[in-house]
Amino acid sequence: MYLNGFNVLLADAAPATTTSTSAASSNGAANQPQPGLGNLLIPMVLFAVLIYFMMIRPQSQQRKKQMQLLEALKAGDKVVTASGIVGNVISVKDKTISLRSMDAKMEVTKSSVTEILERDGETKSEKPA
Repeated sequence: MYLNGFNVLLADAAPATTTSTSAASSNGAANQPQPGLGNLLIPMVLFAVLIYFMMIRPQSQQRKKQMQLLEALKAGDKVVTASGIVGNVISVKDKTISLRSMDAKMEVTKSSVTEILERDGETKSEKPA
């Protein structure tokens, strides 16, 4: 009786050294089919599919959504950065944007923008779905 798939691989490589197992197999008592590599491969494939749908796919969808948000960024938008700064976009450059928050003007990276609150005067809740 094999406890896991690793023992199957070890059992195929290890020679039979005891005479009692060879005698028992000649009697027909131990003529049970041994699990092969296919029994080990199926759970591994299912585990890989599960990892893809639980971890990799949601991350790639979130990355695509963030890229679309950054491409749609334009002057006049009200945004929130990852550090919690809320401000209006003054200008958009290749890798940075200029923000005005109250009396402060700052330049932050585009990747730090997490959400667009308003687009040129129209709030997020007013957008058609």
